[in-house]
Amino acid sequence: MATTTMAHPPVSDCLVSFPTAHILLLTLNRPEKRNSIPLATSADIQRLWEWFDNEPTLHVAIITGTGDSFCSGADLKEWNELNARGIENKMTAPGLAGLPRRRGGKPIIAAVNGHCLGGGFEMVVNCDIVLASETATFGLPEVKRGIAAVAGSLPRLVRVIGKQRAAEMALSGLTFSAERLERWGLVNRVVRPETLVDAAVEIASAISSNSPDSIRVTMEGLHYGWEIASVEGGSEKLVEDWYARLMGGENFHEGVRAFVEKRKPQWRPCRL
Repeated sequence: MATTTMAHPPVSDCLVSFPTAHILLLTLNRPEKRNSIPLATSADIQRLWEWFDNEPTLHVAIITGTGDSFCSGADLKEWNELNARGIENKMTAPGLAGLPRRRGGKPIIAAVNGHCLGGGFEMVVNCDIVLASETATFGLPEVKRGIAAVAGSLPRLVRVIGKQRAAEMALSGLTFSAERLERWGLVNRVVRPETLVDAAVEIASAISSNSPDSIRVTMEGLHYGWEIASVEGGSEKLVEDWYARLMGGENFHEGVRAFVEKRKPQWRPCRL
């Protein structure tokens, strides 16, 4: 896989790379701790997403992990130390690594390579596309530790897989296979471990070949469907808030013109 380089905010315990000029790949790299995320790393990753959203040349991001875990959630050893010192670990939006309640304008693909538990699972529930290795497992074990999954996954999980299935996951603390969650609709595709990142890059490349303006407006429509109870209300809001902006942008005219002229469009950075 060819890679490019870009200056980016530093991120502790992670690897940052760029498979193409338009794709960001973040790899959690703390395998000895099952890729659990300390508070400092969580803040670093959140800053990386903010930079990603504001970097016009980047269109799609992928998050994965090293070793046999994708992410086991927050660093509970650190939590225990905070508890011992009487320091409250406040759960503020957008949550662990800036993902469980993130509402960005660009898509993030989760490439789940192994165990995806607790806060790691809460991160994945709010990703836009989820690919999983055949060996990946998912779970919300918080109830086994006297914790609750309050970072944002529970309401979202109900919407994706239904109340009863979400209840089985969240109340039992058991783990579930990638195949099961593909059947339930949370995982888009289950692939062989050795092809996982390549499959994610393939999807990201397909997305990044499209108009950045169209991706931005489409993301808003997906958010409205996710967050607004009324389907018609979400559709109307999308038209009112975004369609005129889309038509007024350079990429709207370029895409139509390129179709008529039978050539590949030359997209400009999104300025909506």
